[in-house]
Amino acid sequence: MAILLVDDSADSRTLIKRTLENNGFSEIVTAESATDAFALLGLDQPACVAEHIDLILMDVIMPRVDGIEACSLLKSHKCFKDVPVIMITASADAETLDKAFAAGAMDFISKPVKQLELKARVHSALKIKAETDQRKAREADLVKVLEKLEDANRELSRLSSLDGLTGIANRRHFDQMYDMEWRRAVRTGQELSVIFLDIDFFKLYNDTYGHQEGDECLKQVAAAAGSVLKRPGDLLARFGGEEFVIILPETGIEGAQALAETIRAAVEECNIPHSASKVSDHVTVSIGVAGGQVTLTDTPPKLINQADKALYEAKNSGRNQVKVSTSTAYL
Repeated sequence: MAILLVDDSADSRTLIKRTLENNGFSEIVTAESATDAFALLGLDQPACVAEHIDLILMDVIMPRVDGIEACSLLKSHKCFKDVPVIMITASADAETLDKAFAAGAMDFISKPVKQLELKARVHSALKIKAETDQRKAREADLVKVLEKLEDANRELSRLSSLDGLTGIANRRHFDQMYDMEWRRAVRTGQELSVIFLDIDFFKLYNDTYGHQEGDECLKQVAAAAGSVLKRPGDLLARFGGEEFVIILPETGIEGAQALAETIRAAVEECNIPHSASKVSDHVTVSIGVAGGQVTLTDTPPKLINQADKALYEAKNSGRNQVKVSTSTAYL
């Protein structure tokens, strides 16, 4: 462990350095003034250049900047606030010692320096420094562990809100967001719309092409629908099986209908072959739309049920089309 000895007396530096080396302390760095010590420690640099210093022995009486002022400056620096400073003083009066401790010194050694006292106090200070370093290292490791845990929890939370196959929001996340948007629409008086879309004859698709191709079909339909949504607040989710749902905050029925038609066309443009379909030779979707203003007298499931009924109507009317709820509950 490295020790910095700061003393303006060459004889004192030589004596203390030799005494330390004779007692097994081999890494001794010396400076003849506080200014030289600051330069050596890199206090004027953007980053510390001598963070390896584990203990500073500082003479109290020095020209220009005395030891007490130097100790105070060192302790105000983030790199050296935990480095112990032992003051070396020929004056043991209470006022000097009080100032030294107030400046941040942890101990003092009286001049003339006694070998046994120097060894004991330096050994004690270095032991405290080692324990401090170990504690800081443990704290740093703990911070890293907590950061990794937070990252893992965030990723887990993100993954728990996604559908494992399509990568869009899952039913659980939809339920949470729909409830939040419903409450916000009631509070603000803004319109809220919901779109339900279902892949036409998807069971026949799976029977014809297999479930692996069926999974790919679901991914492509999800991607096509998602590509149409441009606003951050719009949410596309997999409702279950081959059925998808979209929440459109601050959107009236006309805007939702236009968006639904764009989605229907986007899926058609994918040209996913579907030889078993009874309406087209490629994959199509049927879509139901409901929306308008909601009030406290309504219930959240009501709008979803209306969109679902509109979807049912689209299927019964020949599929591959958009139907809008005709309910007057939402204006």
